Amino acid sequence: MLTIDLNCDMGESTPLWDYRIENDLAILPYISSMNLACGFHAGDPHTMHLLVDAALTAGIAIGAHPGFPDRENFGRRSMNLPPEKLYDVILYQIGALQAFLEVKGATLHHVKPHGALYNMAAKDARLAAAISRALFDFDSRLILYGLAGSELIAKARAIGLKTQSEVFADRTYQDDGSLTPRTEAGALIHQTKQAIQQVLQMVEQGTVTTITGKTVSLKAETICIHSDGAGALDLAKNIDQAFTEKGITITHV
Repeated sequence: MLTIDLNCDMGESTPLWDYRIENDLAILPYISSMNLACGFHAGDPHTMHLLVDAALTAGIAIGAHPGFPDRENFGRRSMNLPPEKLYDVILYQIGALQAFLEVKGATLHHVKPHGALYNMAAKDARLAAAISRALFDFDSRLILYGLAGSELIAKARAIGLKTQSEVFADRTYQDDGSLTPRTEAGALIHQTKQAIQQVLQMVEQGTVTTITGKTVSLKAETICIHSDGAGALDLAKNIDQAFTEKGITITHV
């Protein structure tokens, strides 16, 4: 029987959009892990607290979702941070979220970088190494969630971290296996049917059809959806239904 982790970026409260925690809470029954914003690109302490409590009650694995210190651009602007400063940025955010878990007697499950940081570290070995080292030094049991086939996955494994190769339900792919930049046309998948077809292809066949029509291989261990996307709840429900029909179990490692 096939199993797959279904994760969701959550808690991204910000003045840039009308965040409603109810949207995140409604998605929880359909996922197996969450990536919780830690305050730099988005998020706030009270939202972190509420979602930690809700996730623990629901049995959802809790991960940190650290980003660049860039609330004005939702962490989607590339920043030229030297590795030693990036290490501190990651460590600071992981520690902030862990505080809410410690008071509940729980521990952090994974870390997944956000936005521009995620995409830069997918290709930049120095950034990938700095992020991986921060995780390892904080808690070597942490799992790093990163883009399938990326430098981030490679550097994490090189120092002994567990990893989960991530694929996306609502994003299109380039021929090199990277995500189509959000600044380009066709970067987002808006049709639920198309997203489900892509997810099933990635999980069952280990391939994805790129934006040019090319089929490339990738490793799918965890699937990301975005709670701030239009129709996110509907997408989560449809993925859950499609997997049930296919006998695929949603669970975290």
